[in-house]
Amino acid sequence: MRSNPRLARLTVLLAAFVCAACGLVYELELVALGDYLLGDTVTQTSVVLSVMVFAMGLGSLLAKRLTRRPATAFALVECALALTGGLSVLALYSCWAWIGRYQAAMVVLTCLIGILIGAEIPLLMTLIQRIRREDAGRAVADLFAADYVGALIGGLAFPFLILPALGPGDGALLTGAVNAVAGAAVVLWLFREEPAPRIRRLLWTGCALVLGLLAAAAAGSDLIERAARHALYGGDVRYATRSRYQEIVLTGPAEGPLRLYLGGRLAACGPDEYRGSEALVHPAMAAGPDTRVLLLGGGDGLALREVLRHRGVRTVRLVDTDPALPRLARTDPALSALGDHSLDDPRVTVTAADPLAWLRGAPEDGPGDGYDVVLADLPAPADGGPVAFHSQEFYGLAARLLAPGGRIAVRAGGDEGGLWQIESGLRAAGLRTAPYAVPGDATAACRPGPPDTAQDYLLAAADRPALTLAPDAPPPRALTPDTLRASAARLTALRPLHPPPPLTLLGPR
Repeated sequence: MRSNPRLARLTVLLAAFVCAACGLVYELELVALGDYLLGDTVTQTSVVLSVMVFAMGLGSLLAKRLTRRPATAFALVECALALTGGLSVLALYSCWAWIGRYQAAMVVLTCLIGILIGAEIPLLMTLIQRIRREDAGRAVADLFAADYVGALIGGLAFPFLILPALGPGDGALLTGAVNAVAGAAVVLWLFREEPAPRIRRLLWTGCALVLGLLAAAAAGSDLIERAARHALYGGDVRYATRSRYQEIVLTGPAEGPLRLYLGGRLAACGPDEYRGSEALVHPAMAAGPDTRVLLLGGGDGLALREVLRHRGVRTVRLVDTDPALPRLARTDPALSALGDHSLDDPRVTVTAADPLAWLRGAPEDGPGDGYDVVLADLPAPADGGPVAFHSQEFYGLAARLLAPGGRIAVRAGGDEGGLWQIESGLRAAGLRTAPYAVPGDATAACRPGPPDTAQDYLLAAADRPALTLAPDAPPPRALTPDTLRASAARLTALRPLHPPPPLTLLGPR
């Protein structure tokens, strides 16, 4: 091939194309894993991208010392990158589960991957010029064109092909294997005269060893994940999956108590989950008509169970981002029994969609004359919930779907500062609010906390809503009219004279 410079040059550009695609996939794998495990996508993306770009610049500087033997150096860089990037997801997941130092490990791995990616371009440029000397501007243009197009293909393949088909862990391992073959093997074959025979044999052996290690990691990835989950969640993991949106783990024996983890966050604890579900649903259902209900989130079916206990309910639309959660709530016997098989009720329609996107596309008048009750069963920002689901824009879109006399109920978490910021968003949407709280913690039996713990909620409507309980449903275990009014009076007295500004999509903090 070296006798045909055009074909040899095209082969090097193809290697650059594939390596660029692999490099961007590594980047996106780290962002996706951080979002799954820690939430706060903006922070995870910012940290990964900024550290990666800095490290790439550092790698480019360090590569100047390697240009004397560019083929040998490039083969070593690609083998190291394939191994580091391929194992990065499993390594970070293990750090998160066993050590708890995820952020530090992520920064170190991102920096190392970025240094190796940054070293590629100078070495590839040197190899291209060794095939045929030409104007530096033309060579740079061709090389960067291959690099950028490869990054485009890698960026598109990740969300639409790699992540749905393989998930972050296996996707990173496969990307590492492709990286090793396309990078190290192609260059070693094309420039095989550069290293001495003994060095060349060592490099081929190293490349094969990297592929073997990645294959072994792929074969044992399920075992590693199970061991990490047992270390994190205990030995009674009944169900675990990583959907496109989050990791879902259900633990506990079939007879209970159950623990439901979403993205590493304890979302429901069997013995106490009723506290949160009752507090969100019953005051809102009692403050007026309750024929048509919109439930945003709540794919576990627990809040839906409380909605369906009201005899006046005719239709309920449940909108949840992740279709895997309602599927689990339907098929797991214990979780389905805890939710009283609410998702199987013929009055319920389940829609798999992002709640904010669904609200934006929903007709303004809703079904008939609108929804009587809108329930936002979404974690508060203080509990790891997305800011977008508690923004002024979100509440404005929800308010336009309300029927006359309709109400919105919102989880505000256990942080009173966050309570008033969420209230500001509801008021900015033209609603009047009534804060209230339920004593205790909905996860206390699984994760004991301070004895005086309380969870805050907000009920909002066009006119100031009354806090009461409806007679058309069984009395809640965690609430009474007196405790509702007492908590509302206490929180009202604590309301700041100058409330914080509302959360918005353009200025969330």
